[in-house]
Amino acid sequence: MRLEGRDFLSVDDLSAEELRSLLDLADRLKAGEQSDALKGRSVALLFEHPSLRTRLTFDLGVQQLGGHSIYMSPSEVNLDGREPVPDVARNLERWVQCIVARVRYHSSLVELAEAARVPVVNALSDREHPCQAIADLQTLRERLGALKGAVLLYCGDGNNVCHSLLLAGAKLGMSVWVATPPAFEPRTEVVTLARRLAEASGASIRIERDPNVLVSDADALYTDVWASMGQETEKEQRRRIFLPYQINERLLSKAKPGAIVMHCLPAHRGEEITEVIDGPRSVVFDQAENRLHAQKALLSMLL
Repeated sequence: MRLEGRDFLSVDDLSAEELRSLLDLADRLKAGEQSDALKGRSVALLFEHPSLRTRLTFDLGVQQLGGHSIYMSPSEVNLDGREPVPDVARNLERWVQCIVARVRYHSSLVELAEAARVPVVNALSDREHPCQAIADLQTLRERLGALKGAVLLYCGDGNNVCHSLLLAGAKLGMSVWVATPPAFEPRTEVVTLARRLAEASGASIRIERDPNVLVSDADALYTDVWASMGQETEKEQRRRIFLPYQINERLLSKAKPGAIVMHCLPAHRGEEITEVIDGPRSVVFDQAENRLHAQKALLSMLL
């Protein structure tokens, strides 16, 4: 299946069938299938935030597909500072065949996509982190065997990662249940969309205050940092609020036997997660590895 020329700003940009095809290709690439889908192509990596996994896996992925990547660091980007976003897009489209952008504001991605005639990929925004979600789906399929009917419990801040997981699970029939304190719930419009998608796939979307209410049916427990980039001044306040949502041995013991532990990284041990991140049920480094394979599949289909 081809997605040629399309943007990927949200998990919702793909149908369930397209998402499954992408995951199948990611599995084949991980298994050793060779591809030069990006031969003679160049990809701009436009990053307003620093990164380890996202930058390296996109850079390597482009190289392994036979293409060439150009990285622009946060100090070089300054969207809407040095130049308006549409001007940046119209310059880049003359030189590269794809723009991978990690931005502060989702609105910047939308502007890039509207102005550029080449595909724009969301490598993280304040609304979603869809490439992370694709790698997570690949990891969950590997460990659980199937996504349909599975239950993922997300504990903590209803942030961009949470949004993408809600949409991804709802697309493919995996229930996503979120335990989050008041005022930190995922965005209403994302939850509404996820519930509509879930009606079609047979999944369920739940938003609760207490993780203990949800954990007994969980096949996977997932968390993210309590203070994301740009929220450092709120760190102590958030630590107090989110402590009941920590993924630890006690919470894990209440989940289904064999339930796995997930985290998109970087992790703060002793805060949102304890030593279970290094235990036998943790798949966090499988998630990190699968960023490479999932993104290679995505770029292959877009270009």
